[in-house]
Amino acid sequence: MSDDTIRLATIGRILRRRGRLLAVLAVVGALVGYGASLLFPPRYTTSASVLLPGAWEERELRTQTQIATSSVVVDRVAATLDWTGVSGGELRDRVSAEDTDGNIIKISGTADTPERAQQLSDEVAQQFVTFAARIAGDDPGAVEGPEALRQQVEQTNRRITELADAADPGRTVESVQARTELEKLRASLEKAMEKLDEADPATDRAAMVVMGPAARPSGEAPPTRMQLILAGALLAFLLGVIGHLAAARASRRLRTGPEIAAALGSPLLGTVDVPGEQPAPGPEGRGPRAWTRRLLGVDTRWDVPAPRMSGDEASRRIRYRRVCDRLREQLPASRRLLVAVPDGDESARRAAGQLVAEAGSDPSPASSSRGYPALRVVEVSVDRPVVPDRGTESGVLVVLSAGHWTAGELAGLAEACADGRHEVVGIVVVGTVRARPSQPAGPPPDDAAVALAVRGHATGGSV
Repeated sequence: MSDDTIRLATIGRILRRRGRLLAVLAVVGALVGYGASLLFPPRYTTSASVLLPGAWEERELRTQTQIATSSVVVDRVAATLDWTGVSGGELRDRVSAEDTDGNIIKISGTADTPERAQQLSDEVAQQFVTFAARIAGDDPGAVEGPEALRQQVEQTNRRITELADAADPGRTVESVQARTELEKLRASLEKAMEKLDEADPATDRAAMVVMGPAARPSGEAPPTRMQLILAGALLAFLLGVIGHLAAARASRRLRTGPEIAAALGSPLLGTVDVPGEQPAPGPEGRGPRAWTRRLLGVDTRWDVPAPRMSGDEASRRIRYRRVCDRLREQLPASRRLLVAVPDGDESARRAAGQLVAEAGSDPSPASSSRGYPALRVVEVSVDRPVVPDRGTESGVLVVLSAGHWTAGELAGLAEACADGRHEVVGIVVVGTVRARPSQPAGPPPDDAAVALAVRGHATGGSV
């Protein structure tokens, strides 16, 4: 699993075998999302639109959006609304503005009630229009200066006309020069007024207009309580799936026969199958903790492939007989061997019992030197492995399931065998299969039950 690509089949296996655990995690995540919604009060958002008539460039519109949310405008809004405990700095975090198509600036306000959200958006829009008009010179105070200047120019023109009429036309050189100078002055004043009219911003752009009051919001602004609950459930579910994948990636359990043989330093004699069964809970599996594990479905492995369909009982016994044949070929004479099974490996223990039965039912040994070895099963704790000292047995056959043990655990088992002066003569890997419904292949020999019943203790010493 640690070197495999994550496939949809892997995700499906997680959902099938850890569905109850993932459902519990999703419920816990939903409760966390609900708790988060209680910590954050609901928010309501609404918007008011301001129309900017005339021709505006994009950069000018961006400037106006910055003005709409500036501290000057927001501070005036805070002073006008005069909400208790709400300052201009807090309102700046609740106000936003954006320019849209058609020279329209959309001003949004967020508050804890729909009424306040509506008031905030309307007041920001109004204060923005007032402040922008003052900057552009469109307010009454700014218009008084140019209008007064126009009135002074008109009075001056009338005075020039009176002076020109009062001068004696064409009688003296001085009168002609005076009339010429007065006409030049009149022309200069007219040009100055034309330039003043061209420079007046009110001639090409009309004043900004608030396009009606903001609508009162009917629902909460995201994230709503339901969104937080759903987000918490989804996040917990995804974290559960990712956690399973990460744990499988980090797993160091050996899954192939060559890897297991390299860890134990002994040849692989073969692979045998046992039908999959639901193990009965032992004394250690009857407490509340074990009941909870069974309820959540975490008492079984999810990262092992689904058992394949096997043949009948006869085809499975052929695999055991072939292992016994390889043992007979490898050992020069008939010997007694210990069959070491890791403690807790139920499939390996059942396979070891079947192997003992096959070894005890040698059909036609040619001689005492060519019969199957005599086997005796011992269970060895992987955490603190201890193998009985060498007595009548002169070797160890290790039987274990694939995908359950790490290289370090198997190396400790090999060291325990060497410490008991045993040689690991071979390894048998056990796989779990689904048995086909068929007729029984016949009762096992009578001595099979006797051989399986004689079991050593992994506490050291000869037995």
